[in-house]
Amino acid sequence: MWYKVDFNKLPVSLMLVGVRKPAVLGFLWSFIKPLTTLHQLWQVMRLDNIYKLEHNAQICYFRAALNDRFDPDLRRIYIDEGTTSNTTYIYTPGEHRPKYIGTIYLYQALEVEGGADFFVYVPSEILASQLYELRALIDFYRLGGKRYLIVEI
Repeated sequence: MWYKVDFNKLPVSLMLVGVRKPAVLGFLWSFIKPLTTLHQLWQVMRLDNIYKLEHNAQICYFRAALNDRFDPDLRRIYIDEGTTSNTTYIYTPGEHRPKYIGTIYLYQALEVEGGADFFVYVPSEILASQLYELRALIDFYRLGGKRYLIVEI
């Protein structure tokens, strides 16, 4: 392809046959070395961009991208839809409603109905060491306006 260039063979093929001496080739390769390094960096960036374009916010691709990055061997990260449980409110005395409503479990605002659109279940060792990278990758792939909650498993 057009992007696969062997910069070690290129100066040799462009030189006159009579001038191809080891000292001259070494001199040319010393000039080509920064270009070779830059080309290798470009190839890595190109493959990374192609990988990003192959994945999107669909749950199967989203989960694959997260597992490829953070848990490639065990692949324990998974994504679930947001909860649909009803909310229970505790009222103030001024509202003239009952204050005691039995056993109450306190939830975050994203854990109740109308809160998070999806949950990302992540093992605790990954969550402890790479939380910010995980959030950045989730923010990169999620759809705009979708809210999420990272849950430790």
